[in-house]
Amino acid sequence: MSLPNVVLHVADVHKRFGGLHALADIDLQVEEGQTHAIIGPNGAGKSTLLNVIIGKLAPSSGQVVFEGTVLTGRKPYQINQLGIARVFQTPEIFADLSVLHNVMIPALAKRDGAFKLSMLRSLEHEHAVRAEAEHMLHDVGMHSAREDHAGSLSRGDKRRMELAMCLIQHPRLLLLDEPTAGMSRHDTNTTIELLKKIKSRGMTKVIIEHDMHVVFSLADKISVLAQGRIIADGTPDQVRGNPKVQEAYLGGTA
Repeated sequence: MSLPNVVLHVADVHKRFGGLHALADIDLQVEEGQTHAIIGPNGAGKSTLLNVIIGKLAPSSGQVVFEGTVLTGRKPYQINQLGIARVFQTPEIFADLSVLHNVMIPALAKRDGAFKLSMLRSLEHEHAVRAEAEHMLHDVGMHSAREDHAGSLSRGDKRRMELAMCLIQHPRLLLLDEPTAGMSRHDTNTTIELLKKIKSRGMTKVIIEHDMHVVFSLADKISVLAQGRIIADGTPDQVRGNPKVQEAYLGGTA
């Protein structure tokens, strides 16, 4: 039996802010094709961990390795170029541009190495990128809204558009920071089905999420953070059956 291919390895990472030990002894491995959820209460260190992975924060010690390449010390745009895309908790969009143009811009930025203001002037002439952006919007069920202003979209539609903005970059790893935050149950379930469709194509994902319905619908593996440390790690069934996790995060119910 072949060993699983580890796409991302967070290796003995610590992060200190003055006297606060925000992350301690973090060691986790994300396997190719899996959806790996990271859960925990507010202040557990989830966002700090994500920011260390994408290069917004440097670890105090330890390192992050993506497909054999050490990410520690690289800038966020360099990490993105290597094949990691992130969906933020609060969607980061160009509110005054159309949905279609929002999806085109990250494809141009990936191709050209960085975002340039000149891209905004060339959008109408980038026919191949436009065609791919339309395809991505079809994929996430947003094609009919392609000419709408992005700022006018609902929370759920902004999140679907932002997923298209990530997918057009053809990432090897997709990081999702609370992908259903602020959504109605209907939009949450729509997003779950969309993420299942993406998973069926073999894309590797890391999801930070509070909603256990989302976590148990999507995750192959779960890491539980508390006070900057991983207190449990395993399959959804293993985590669901852990008394410490039940008490702290699942309200004492399996």
